[in-house]
Amino acid sequence: LNSEEWSYPYKRLLKTIMQRWLPAEESLLEMIVQHLPSPAKAQRYRCENLYTGPLDDITAEAIRNCDPKGPLVMYVSKLVPVDNSRFYAFGRVFSGTINSSTQVRILGQNYKPGSKEDLFIKNIQRVVVMMGKKIETVDSVPCGNTCALVGIDKFILKSATLTTDESSWPIVPMKFSVSPVVEMMVEPKNPSDLPKLVEGMKRLMNGDSLVQIRTDGTGNYIVAGAGELHLEICLNDLVDYMGGVEIKVSPPIVSFNETVTEESSQTCLAKSANKHNRFFVRSEPLGEELVRAMEAGKIDADPKIRTRQLVEKYDWNPDEAKKLWAFGPTTNPLNVLDDMTRGIDLLHEAKDSIVAGFQWATNQGVLCDESLRGVRFNLIDVVLHSDRAHRGGGQVIPATKRAFYASQLTAKPRLVEPVYMVEISCPQSCMGGVYSVMSKRRGKIIEETPRGGTPLTTVKCHLPVMESIGFNSELREATGGMAFPLCFFDHWSVIQSDPLEKGSRAEDLVHSIRKRKGLPLEIPSLDHYNDKL
Repeated sequence: LNSEEWSYPYKRLLKTIMQRWLPAEESLLEMIVQHLPSPAKAQRYRCENLYTGPLDDITAEAIRNCDPKGPLVMYVSKLVPVDNSRFYAFGRVFSGTINSSTQVRILGQNYKPGSKEDLFIKNIQRVVVMMGKKIETVDSVPCGNTCALVGIDKFILKSATLTTDESSWPIVPMKFSVSPVVEMMVEPKNPSDLPKLVEGMKRLMNGDSLVQIRTDGTGNYIVAGAGELHLEICLNDLVDYMGGVEIKVSPPIVSFNETVTEESSQTCLAKSANKHNRFFVRSEPLGEELVRAMEAGKIDADPKIRTRQLVEKYDWNPDEAKKLWAFGPTTNPLNVLDDMTRGIDLLHEAKDSIVAGFQWATNQGVLCDESLRGVRFNLIDVVLHSDRAHRGGGQVIPATKRAFYASQLTAKPRLVEPVYMVEISCPQSCMGGVYSVMSKRRGKIIEETPRGGTPLTTVKCHLPVMESIGFNSELREATGGMAFPLCFFDHWSVIQSDPLEKGSRAEDLVHSIRKRKGLPLEIPSLDHYNDKL
């Protein structure tokens, strides 16, 4: 160190010494080289977790052997913005060698082998290697390396698999340990800037793998992210994409789910508008263990394997497990529809319409139009008109939706809220402030661990996402800026308060959500959905 550096204050001096002794970039690189396996070694055991196709085909063999001469397979995991309109498609090459001007098959997130949905065949304009801020054009990149591609970003939404062989299957899409549970409504200050907002939203969704963008029933644009800070960063990016145009942002909105806590107290009946078709439905909770398995993707898509899983692990009746019709809603399939009817004529012809009604009901629940979670709907009996004209989708879909809503209302419906795991590092002297803030915000402290050799304590607690708005600033104020919280999504928790009970906390929540969505304040009564024999 020179004489000027020796005169630094203690904290800055210690930081300077550590930077000279253990430079972060050299230490990190050395750690990666020494402790992480090379692609040639890692892909031997990762192949079965990465590749969705048969593990004995030519593509799987090439991935397993990290073969630069095999068919090309590259997974694009992120789109990196270049200027106001284009992106670099960044990813890893798992097999083969990628060259400029190579013609590739772009398999999107909705691609199914053998179909042409979400499939594009395009030429790569340029291959570049990204090294920090520097970007260098290269002729080719062999497997085992990461690179970025120019010219295909318009055909990719968030992520995709690139292949050259027609028999190749896509790579497994990325799973995130967090969920987009905090939302904000966005609109331009000047209505004439709406086209810029739409274009900026498209770029934001491409550039951030986690963010979700949708429109609600009233036409407002809603941006969903993992938390308040994540949304703040997203909105700053959105303003940049729009060229500095001013936007209006609503306060953060937390998304809830709906569920049921008991089996329906009665079998619910709904008749079609022409009164010729009848649907009898009951609902019950699915069980948290099964819901978590569905969330983790552990329930197999193959009906035979799935039936065996449900019977052996979750104690389902074998006959009922075989007749499981559908998972819903399509965006987050954590509810099931089970056919418990016996010998109903023409039921197979109405199946698609019944499933469509199920998807509708699970996507927009009866309480406040939020998605359902962990509900099993049982189709008990069906009466259908013999004439096809009288049992079309226009008659069946609305009737089944009403039957599902009625069964939800009779099974003690509840709201489900997202919960953060919060890790707080602070000195022991500040613990009083931490406890005070957590108790105000319905937080639950689950663990307190002193860090050996330091005056710091690590506190782990559960905090409802709804209570996390403004949590950081309040905690800093209560502890004099000495507590450092880290929030990440942990689980969903049922709000035990009854939304159908007058004056309850859950009823107030439901009213506020319904008001925001432009729905009538009161939840429709059971008679509104349940018909009489």
